Amino acid sequence: MKCPFCGFEESKVIDSRPTDEGERIRRRRECLNCQKRFTTYEIIENLPIIVVKRDNAREQFDRNKLINSLMRACEKRTVSLSTIENAVDEIESVIQNSLDREVSSKQIGELAMDKLKNIDEVAYVRFASVYRQFRDINTFMEELTKLLQDK
Repeated sequence: MKCPFCGFEESKVIDSRPTDEGERIRRRRECLNCQKRFTTYEIIENLPIIVVKRDNAREQFDRNKLINSLMRACEKRTVSLSTIENAVDEIESVIQNSLDREVSSKQIGELAMDKLKNIDEVAYVRFASVYRQFRDINTFMEELTKLLQDK
């Protein structure tokens, strides 16, 4: 780590502490040349994820969009916001841990439906009806039948 005072490239770590609920590490350092102290922060670098939409348009992944759509599906249900946020955290983790920097909106939708299926079946059917663009009652019934068979 380069000293901000003299530019020397070696320093020793005097103290390390987690900050921001473990998201970053604060390090107090001392330059081995001029003995001045300075602070550095270490964070995990998350590469941006690009979502490929149905029309092949591309945009950066926005977890708030996913939270909002899951909240809409869970409206007037007994699903807490923390449950929705945990589901989104898990979905985002799966996406981040994949080696792909581009993910299709279809993949995200399928991950969301898998989570909703375990959280609330009514919310799952609501989400699926919008996501899969149900055209009529027969498509709706097919999805309900699949859901009942999975039980």
